[in-house]
Amino acid sequence: MTTRHLVSLVTGVLIFSVLIPISLSVWLAHRQAEDKFVQDLDRYSSRVLIRTNKVVDQAKEALTQIQLFNGQPCSYQHLLAMRRISFSFRYVQEVMYVNNRQPVCSSLEQASKATAFPLPMRTTHDGYDAWLTQQNDLGIQRYMAVLGLGNYLVLLDPESLIDVIPFGAWPIEAALVGFDSNIVFSSSSPLPQHVWQQLQKQNFAPLQYRGSMYVVKSVPDLRFAVVAWASLEPLKESWHQQLLFWFPFGVLVSLVAAAFVMRLLRRLQSPRNRLLDAIHAREFVIHYQPIVALDSGKITGAEALSRWPQPDGSLLSPNIFIPLAEQTGLTSKLTRLVIEKVFEDMGEWLRHHPHQHISINLSPADLFCVELPQVLSRLLNHWQIQPQQIALELTERGFADPTVSAPLIASLRRSGHPIYIDDFGTGYSSLSYLQDLDVDTLKIDKSFVDALEYKNVTPHIIEMAKSLNMAMVAEGIETEGQLEWLRRHGVQYGQGWLYSKALPKGEFIVWAENNLDPGE
Repeated sequence: MTTRHLVSLVTGVLIFSVLIPISLSVWLAHRQAEDKFVQDLDRYSSRVLIRTNKVVDQAKEALTQIQLFNGQPCSYQHLLAMRRISFSFRYVQEVMYVNNRQPVCSSLEQASKATAFPLPMRTTHDGYDAWLTQQNDLGIQRYMAVLGLGNYLVLLDPESLIDVIPFGAWPIEAALVGFDSNIVFSSSSPLPQHVWQQLQKQNFAPLQYRGSMYVVKSVPDLRFAVVAWASLEPLKESWHQQLLFWFPFGVLVSLVAAAFVMRLLRRLQSPRNRLLDAIHAREFVIHYQPIVALDSGKITGAEALSRWPQPDGSLLSPNIFIPLAEQTGLTSKLTRLVIEKVFEDMGEWLRHHPHQHISINLSPADLFCVELPQVLSRLLNHWQIQPQQIALELTERGFADPTVSAPLIASLRRSGHPIYIDDFGTGYSSLSYLQDLDVDTLKIDKSFVDALEYKNVTPHIIEMAKSLNMAMVAEGIETEGQLEWLRRHGVQYGQGWLYSKALPKGEFIVWAENNLDPGE
């Protein structure tokens, strides 16, 4: 990821980590205030519903008691009984005696002049008929709720159904609306018809409209609904109070989240984690630099060189990421990935060319990895190639303490793997312990090859290798003069740009096939 993209990512994450908790705190404050407001309205409408049920129950009780009268209909005693019922039950406005729904007399009139009632609008589950009507013996044009049983009707003032005092600090309005007729037959304040229609459309969910909140409680048995509403002005005040609590909390969470995100991003973008992610994602690719016999110019094998592709298309060289792997303890993971990639790339080719080999670089830490011999053995068996076709290269630092490293190196060599000393001569103690090491091949560092004409160290290295019966590979051969000098002094193998640079798998196989010894 480029620096510009990283800055954009950090900025974006920081903005979200700050804004989200603050926005959430504002939303929570508003939501909590709104929920409380709706709960207050809901509780009020529930109290209206309780009052409604109480009034209806009283009406039913009145009808039950008047049924007990056995005298002459509309006689003085009958009228007195109906008046006593009307007087005794506070919510009953009138008791009416009917014959086939035709009013005959009532608690108000000895001879009723009201027209016949239509068929009931509703019959309750317990057998009571219900109407909503403007019929009465006084000729008053107002809706009355009527409940009937047998030959008796009781008239109820709908206002008594909503006669509930709000318990909150703000006024709450209520209205009763018939489900079938959509008539508002009682209300403490006008309820707009289009508001009722909107409530029906949204299945009676709470509705905010023009600065007011509306909630609905239904009375299914009598087919009407209680609508309660109140101005949203108190909600704003309640929201501000809730905000005083939630906003500081949101700011605190934002600061903590921002600090956490910054720490996490720094951790995720650290060189170690970038390298670890690249290893887990198997991003590394292997290039192969041919190793040739100097006398014939034919290929004998190749050195595997890992490369780390970057988002901009460039390849990071081992000189950069190998020290990072060693410093961060990721060497063994990286080496295992390189070994697996080498077998995946070249396993088939090596099986068909048993005299060719690939050399793989190991770090000092790899010698102490107990899984390394097992991994090599498993892959050799899987690809059916010989151990001598996989050479292992160690730098001088790998031999820093021969008493520790020598047994480990000897174990790998007994398994059949050739052991190379890479970059020989660049350290301080090479010559002193070279004779004690159980290795097969010495690689002459490019710095000595570059200085053949004016330094005399290289001939001594060559002579020492010859005396120890070690093969030699010269690195970094770039000119015909270097090739001729090395060949004249008995160096058997070499690699460098005179022959080929390190090549990707496909290009290497093409090069190798064109430079094989005719006998292979």
